Amino acid sequence: MATESTKVAVIMGGTSFERKFSLRSGKLVCDLLARDGYEVLPLDADEHLVDTLRSERPDAAFVCLHGAGGEDGAVPALLEFLRIPYVGSRAAVCRAAWNKPDTPFVMRRTFSAEESDAIWPAEVALPMGAFKDLGAAAALDLVAGRIGSGFPLAVKPAHGGSAMGVTKVDEESQLGEAIMTALAYDDVVMIEEWVEGAELSCTVLELDDGPQVLPEVEIHAHEGLYDTDARTNPERVDYFCPARDQSLASGSMDAADAREAVRRAALDVFEAFDCRDLARVDLIWDGSKVRIMDLKTFPGLTETSLVPMAVEAAGLDMASTLDALVRKAIARGC
Repeated sequence: MATESTKVAVIMGGTSFERKFSLRSGKLVCDLLARDGYEVLPLDADEHLVDTLRSERPDAAFVCLHGAGGEDGAVPALLEFLRIPYVGSRAAVCRAAWNKPDTPFVMRRTFSAEESDAIWPAEVALPMGAFKDLGAAAALDLVAGRIGSGFPLAVKPAHGGSAMGVTKVDEESQLGEAIMTALAYDDVVMIEEWVEGAELSCTVLELDDGPQVLPEVEIHAHEGLYDTDARTNPERVDYFCPARDQSLASGSMDAADAREAVRRAALDVFEAFDCRDLARVDLIWDGSKVRIMDLKTFPGLTETSLVPMAVEAAGLDMASTLDALVRKAIARGC
């Protein structure tokens, strides 16, 4: 537990589409750190951020930004420039994880196909300019063949989270509208193989004993996708932590082996990207392979977020976990 003289800036909000989720995460972190005796400095990520950080000079920062500003590495880069220790992955790591079309290449540089169970779905990534200026819409009939899996496909923004702009496309005639939806959130669209299976999320927590994968959270939407609304409406989703055996067991693998493969893959992703402190790996277990969907370097920490569920299931206290992360950041410096 900290003394009241230890000042922590909790940076939240910002201008991304995920602002409201970020504010809720920041509030929870502020409340828990204040309860543990820290002097908490809540800060919105706006044009006054740098001036405030320079004048207040906190001992550490806790980044609660989701989407642009945080996960793209902007605020971490500022904190490194200002030499303020912070909880979370370095700016370069955030940039690598943020650019989803390139994430499979990071894994391939680190692990061969035989060394890791982590596999990214096949994808095509196209920038807005390809549609606006170069006529890419005339070649949408080629998409399913290029990906190789046929329909259905997933269409989503190449950057961001909270399932914003994500569409399941069942036939070619739906591609155009789905692409326009994704481009409303980003200037690059990803079209990728649709993967069926158990939807899981693994929190990786790195404290003094190195990174450990906490019990995975199984996400079961009652109907439809685990979309933006479902993530804030507990009546639409059931969560199981750890995942149910029946969701992992398949004809080729029992539940224990599947669970080991899932957790090993999450750790492989964390280490391949050189993450630190805390991250969340979202994946689908398709019955035989782990299919990686996303890496969140600054995952949600709201009262309905997946990380607090995993922390509780691991027998840890959320306030004590945040305290340990802050103390670790201060000890290592910037």
